[in-house]
Amino acid sequence: MDSVKDYIRTIPDFPHEGIMFRDVTTLFASPRGFRMAVDQLVAPFAGQRIDKVVGLEARGFILGGAVAHQLSTGFVPVRKAGKLPGAVIGEDYTLEYGQARVEIHDDAIAAGERVLIVDDLLATGGTCAAGISLVERLGGEIAGCAFVVDLPELGGRALLERLGMPVVALCAFEGA
Repeated sequence: MDSVKDYIRTIPDFPHEGIMFRDVTTLFASPRGFRMAVDQLVAPFAGQRIDKVVGLEARGFILGGAVAHQLSTGFVPVRKAGKLPGAVIGEDYTLEYGQARVEIHDDAIAAGERVLIVDDLLATGGTCAAGISLVERLGGEIAGCAFVVDLPELGGRALLERLGMPVVALCAFEGA
C-alpha cells in the first residue's frame, strides 16, 4: 500500500442507506499506515510555531495526540457538550440532520497561541468551523486545519477556505 487512501476501507450504507462510510480505523490499525498519516499531517506545519493541537471528537483525538507529540506541543480536546469537567465555553453548529454543540475548557488556549486543528474527516465543515470559533473566542490564532479525508462534494473545504483557513487533506473521496 503506497498511500494513506489505500488503508481506508469503505463501508456501504453505514450509518444510513446511500452513505459510503470512510472507515479510518483500518488506517489506525496499520503501524505503517498510521505512521504515514501522522507524518503527512505534520509535514506542512513542521518548522512553524504551533503552540497547541486541537483534536475534534472523537477520531481527532487519536490523530491530534500523535500530531501534537510529533510537533512537541500540547494537545487540547474539543468535545461534545457535557463531556468536559470544569469551566467550558461552547459553540452550536448545524448538522445535516439537526443541531449539535462542542465545548472546550475556557483556559485551554491562551491569547496569541497558534493552534492546529486536526480531525479524521472533513465533510460539511460544521464541526471544524465550531472548533475554529472556540479557539478564536479564547484568543488563539488558527495555523491550519488538517484532515486525513476530504469529501469535497459536501463543501467543507470550501467553507473553511472562505473563513480564511489553510486546509490540508491527505486524500479525497467522491460522494457522500
